[in-house]
Amino acid sequence: MPQRHKDAKKHEDIFKPISKELERIRKLVVDAAYTVHYNLGPGLLEKVYEVCFCHELQKRGLKFRRQVYIPIVYDDIEFSEGLRLDVIVEEEVICELKAIETVNPVWEAQIISHLKLTDKRLGYLINFNVSRIKNGIRRFVN
Repeated sequence: MPQRHKDAKKHEDIFKPISKELERIRKLVVDAAYTVHYNLGPGLLEKVYEVCFCHELQKRGLKFRRQVYIPIVYDDIEFSEGLRLDVIVEEEVICELKAIETVNPVWEAQIISHLKLTDKRLGYLINFNVSRIKNGIRRFVN
């Protein structure tokens, strides 16, 4: 397929709505983040939020995996210098969790890379070190 047609197809996919099932998962993921932040507040270590966030996902009946290795495949070669993502929910939604003062643009690039490398559509960058969690949740659609 010529490059122009590939780009047009990708452009159409970006504006394609997410499925009802992905929307259901999305709502539960955001609700889990709100619940953790409500109960713990800001100021703890990222690992604490990750454990509690996954517990909340489990309470909502969602399957998840933590600290998931993502291989880098290039030119039909898998490189051992892969990446790790914090949490993947229902094998569909990528969640990168932070507990930091300010979000560095490199973490935004990180989640975009994770979405591309895994061919997933939806991801969240969730920073628990904020006074209001709504200011700490960024949604990314691939």
